[in-house]
Amino acid sequence: MTKPILSPAELSDQQLLARVKTLAEHERKTTAALIAALAELDARRLYLGEGCSSLFTYCTQILHLSEHAAYGRIEAARAARRFPILLDLLADGALTLTAVGLLAPRLTTDNHAEVLAAARYKSKREVELLVATLRPRAPVPSSVRKLPGRTEPKALALVDAADAAEPVHQLAVGSGDILSAGDSSTLAPRQRPEVAPLAPERYKVQFTATRATYEKLRRAQDLLRHVIPAGDLSAVFDRALTLLLADLEKRKLAATDRPVSTRPSDPASRHIPAAVKREVWARDCGQCAFVGVTGRCAEHGFLEFHHVVPYAVGGASDAENLELRCRAHNAYEAQQYFGPLFGLGPDRVECR
Repeated sequence: MTKPILSPAELSDQQLLARVKTLAEHERKTTAALIAALAELDARRLYLGEGCSSLFTYCTQILHLSEHAAYGRIEAARAARRFPILLDLLADGALTLTAVGLLAPRLTTDNHAEVLAAARYKSKREVELLVATLRPRAPVPSSVRKLPGRTEPKALALVDAADAAEPVHQLAVGSGDILSAGDSSTLAPRQRPEVAPLAPERYKVQFTATRATYEKLRRAQDLLRHVIPAGDLSAVFDRALTLLLADLEKRKLAATDRPVSTRPSDPASRHIPAAVKREVWARDCGQCAFVGVTGRCAEHGFLEFHHVVPYAVGGASDAENLELRCRAHNAYEAQQYFGPLFGLGPDRVECR
């Protein structure tokens, strides 16, 4: 008689971690097997006998896949017929379906081995950069255009009167180029910010700005005409970000061009001297220094100075006892030391 499978709530921490890894491995292998089968089904055109005019229709109407899932799997299946090694990479987790979708149009008989080797275990952004290296795209042309107005349902228009009073602008900035949009007379849809490489050293950055931000941008452009005669908005953004970073590093990291020696930190004080902040930040390379079972945390945002020996039990505010932690791992280590009742709880703090 087989032993019943325990529910996740009944598993210990280590059992749950092992279960999740096993399930993820099974999912990858099952997905690779499905893609291989779809590739063969597509080659035999068996969907026609099932009453479907295309493999896409078969996937959505017979297999009940979402349109997004169907597109991704069909694209991977057709790429795998050309390059069967993709199936092994998907099953192993070396490539994701998203990565295959990005790479497939750029793979050739001559380059596929080298490209796939370079893409192993890379993030989506890293794969996008690899694709941009393979086939650089032209810069985004400079232009200014007004977006068409959009009429919102009355119920939604009443939700945020402040937004209705301040029209938004869509800005798309390339390295050296900009595409911007004028204000619309009604509420505009919120669009997700986009950062995409066009070539190894050129990026398209797209976001939505309010009218106030747009006017600041235009004013900065006018004031900089003596050094940026053409009004290159990419150069304006670069100057603005350079100044912003200098200000942030000065306030948050005590960055300075003229460091001075400081007195040793007072053991009775929680204050972290500026020189200590600079030393810790440089030593930890501006990255969370928490090391887990599978390696070091890769987070570069929401960073905080963490007392290895907690200040509450006498830990000093010096470089030897301080490390960088992302907000989630800082709270996690506090809970590990002081107990689960400390702070917000382990399921309430995340870095996004």
